[in-house]
Amino acid sequence: KTEATRQAKATQFGIAVTADNREVAAAADVLVLAVKPQFFPEVITEIRGAVNENALVISIAAGLTLERIAALFGRDENTMRLIRCMPNTPALVNAGCTAVCPGTGATEDDEALCLALMESFGHAIVIPERLMDAASAVAGSSPAFVFMEALADGAVEAGMPRAQAYEFAAAAVAGSAQLVLETGRHPGDLKDMVCSPGGTTIEGVKALEQRGFRAAAMEAVGACVAKAKAL
Repeated sequence: KTEATRQAKATQFGIAVTADNREVAAAADVLVLAVKPQFFPEVITEIRGAVNENALVISIAAGLTLERIAALFGRDENTMRLIRCMPNTPALVNAGCTAVCPGTGATEDDEALCLALMESFGHAIVIPERLMDAASAVAGSSPAFVFMEALADGAVEAGMPRAQAYEFAAAAVAGSAQLVLETGRHPGDLKDMVCSPGGTTIEGVKALEQRGFRAAAMEAVGACVAKAKAL
């Protein structure tokens, strides 16, 4: 929002910058709307007269349907080149997971271009719009639910230094996720591989089940979905 920040980003990334949203909208062949959902009406009202009618518009906002976004532009969802996306914060380290939902007016080339953009910083998965709220919860919100801090606290309680505990917990969670993605095996199957009869891991799994961890995780996803539908 400040000139100093804009110039710093221009230098860092070698990009053109401006304080004028309409200037961006008028110049863009691919326009990415990456503001909070509550600001969409304000921003779209500002730029809709400047947007090229043939531009591909990519939305990154929870809860806002293709139909609603098109309506804010005063356009028909069936003819507007519009795609909804929902990435997550691991995109910051090229390990993102992005849900992609092309509108009926988007072409195959539009979808391919959008996937190429989203896959430049991780995974991208095409889904129907009816699953977008669920995807937003399980991918977009779940980095806040991953219990690495709690795992690290347990290690600290067992005597491990805090920094080392975070390193172990983060590496273990990342490795477990990679194992699921690369092997394609069911998470329950991979869990069973670790749970030796009468061993330490199954004792930990039992403790999680006794305290309702599985139900709590399911309820967290459900709460995110309900909030997205209410936006």
